[in-house]
Amino acid sequence: MPLTLPGYPPEFWIAAIVAVTVVGMAKAGFGSGPGLLATPLIALTIPVAEAAALLLPLLIVADLISVRHYRRDFDGNSLRVLLPAAVVGIALGGFFFGYFSANERILQIGIGLLAVIFVFFQMGRGLLVESLEGRRPSRWIGHVLGATGGFTSTLAHAGGPPVVIYLLPQKLPRHTFVGTTVVAFMAINLIKLVPYSLLGLLQVGNLLTILLLSPFAFIGVQLGVWLNRRFSEHWFNVIIYTLLLLTGLQLILGRSLLGLILN
Repeated sequence: MPLTLPGYPPEFWIAAIVAVTVVGMAKAGFGSGPGLLATPLIALTIPVAEAAALLLPLLIVADLISVRHYRRDFDGNSLRVLLPAAVVGIALGGFFFGYFSANERILQIGIGLLAVIFVFFQMGRGLLVESLEGRRPSRWIGHVLGATGGFTSTLAHAGGPPVVIYLLPQKLPRHTFVGTTVVAFMAINLIKLVPYSLLGLLQVGNLLTILLLSPFAFIGVQLGVWLNRRFSEHWFNVIIYTLLLLTGLQLILGRSLLGLILN
């Protein structure tokens, strides 16, 4: 049977190209929040569950590309704490998706709330990390954060903040920190294939779309590696979190922010 493209609107392709590129940059360790933008941004143009399912194979492509840059730089102790708990969070996230799959509005509001919460998390992250600085958080805190990361990653591919809370206070070398997150989320994304498959979210009809978008994951990873070695990520993060806040608010409100302002 020949592959055909789903009937996505033109704005989907713009959102998807931007989303997949910034996901690749995030996988390469440039910026602390670009990966969080992907699902909410694409969910503005297609249903939430479909957006998340479409992104998962693309995230795995980006993982496979980026892990070769950091395959020797990761903290095994942190992975042993985070990953078993993440499996529990993934199972809970799969249950949430299945329970609310028939109610698109609840999923939109849930993804929007996650986006807004993560923006405020980013604003207060410095104080939180400072309170834990210089010591490895306890194992039970790591388990809670790992489970939280697995849950939010399953819903919106946004498991980064809980994992960052666990890793940053340890003051790992830059490459070890990035490598640990890359390896952790490659494992988490592979495990997420199980609930996504059981829920019927992975569609063969999306294969051509995934193939067309995959090069942008490669471009994003290469761009992220290059930028990570040469430029500060401060203003890039400001732009990303501003877009994330606006996207989250639009999903919560259920209509265009521009339309609300004009009305």
